[in-house]
Amino acid sequence: VQLVESGAVSVQSGGSLTLSCSTSGYTDRDYCMGWFRQAPGQEREGVARIDNYGSSSYADSAKVRFTISRDNAKNTLDLQMNSLQPDDTAMYYCAAGFSLNGCSGSWGAVFDGMDYWGRGTLVTISS
Repeated sequence: VQLVESGAVSVQSGGSLTLSCSTSGYTDRDYCMGWFRQAPGQEREGVARIDNYGSSSYADSAKVRFTISRDNAKNTLDLQMNSLQPDDTAMYYCAAGFSLNGCSGSWGAVFDGMDYWGRGTLVTISS
């Protein structure tokens, strides 16, 4: 199983960008996918998650500004990010999980349920 995020990107504060993740290596469509991020010196945190049927949820920091989407036919996962701020600067990781809980529960539970991770892509927001 492989997850590959799009390349590093840098934008100015207030700008927008879309991260993409290409997935391969598994045929089971019933899995949770999500975006996580890790800023320097901080723990990895959840940003957005989406189940096999398109039901999504967001961390408070991402609500309103970010939109997660997936295309099961193309095996891709996207994260549209708007109104970006310097605090959004971080490594962003794509992940997929096959746990029975799927995308439900706390962010900690979803994090623990992720089985595969991409290598991450650096997003830098300049003020």
